Amino acid sequence: MTAAISTLQGVVIVALVVIGAFFLTVGTVGLIRLPNVYNRMHSTSKASTLGAASLFLATFVYFGPRAEGLTALVGIGFLFLTAPTGAHMISRAAQKMGIPFLNDIAWPGDEEN
Repeated sequence: MTAAISTLQGVVIVALVVIGAFFLTVGTVGLIRLPNVYNRMHSTSKASTLGAASLFLATFVYFGPRAEGLTALVGIGFLFLTAPTGAHMISRAAQKMGIPFLNDIAWPGDEEN
């Protein structure tokens, strides 16, 4: 069954999909181009969260507050809870493995006086 959508609804859906594709592309480029695990983790967690959330929001706008739209909202909530947690765990694991930051940057509390 295909839902009938208005022109405004179609424009909003297309805009959200374009925004989502842009942020996902930026996250992918960051993953490929950035120099270390900390920068890559930051790029992928932030940009991918915004990109996927935009796509989920486009799904919600298309389907409305019924089953599929509600699933999209739950997906956004799950994404906002798990992506920062995963990024934090990756950075802590990298720190414990001894992977240094670039240049003269140090972890807070690790500065030499």
